[in-house]
Amino acid sequence: MKYLWLSLLLIFTACVEKPEHVKPIGEFKLERYLGTWYEIARLDHSFERGLEKITATYTMREDGGVKVINRGFDTQNRRWKEAEGKAYFVENPDTGFLKVSFFGPFYGAYIVMDTDYESYTMISGPDHSYLWILSRTPYLDTEIQSHLIAKAKEAGFNTDKLIFVSHQ
Repeated sequence: MKYLWLSLLLIFTACVEKPEHVKPIGEFKLERYLGTWYEIARLDHSFERGLEKITATYTMREDGGVKVINRGFDTQNRRWKEAEGKAYFVENPDTGFLKVSFFGPFYGAYIVMDTDYESYTMISGPDHSYLWILSRTPYLDTEIQSHLIAKAKEAGFNTDKLIFVSHQ
């Protein structure tokens, strides 16, 4: 039993690790990052499969953390789906490395790899199977998008498998 708990602890601790070649931005400014972002592209995961018009909205929590609302339209069931989570800094508030939870005490890495705060951001999860490109508007300039995809590929992500989200 002791080994089971130790194994579970190690598994969940690993969920807030940084993937190889992924570096969070420094001099991170949370107050500029808050607000609504539109998902432009992502790698496939079951929790977003079949969703369009996906947004992520970040606001401050009373405990100093970040409230996360992810919302998307389920095309098959013709209804909106929403998930509420919470995020906290892993290292310090000046580093774009947070842990986010949508399921109780279980956290996963949320690594801001690049952002200009005004138009785009790119986020990694705990390994190279989690990647999101977000924008402040439903569409992202193609030059910026190409730059972010090239940066993600250089960091080890399989960008050929990116799914581009419809906001129609």
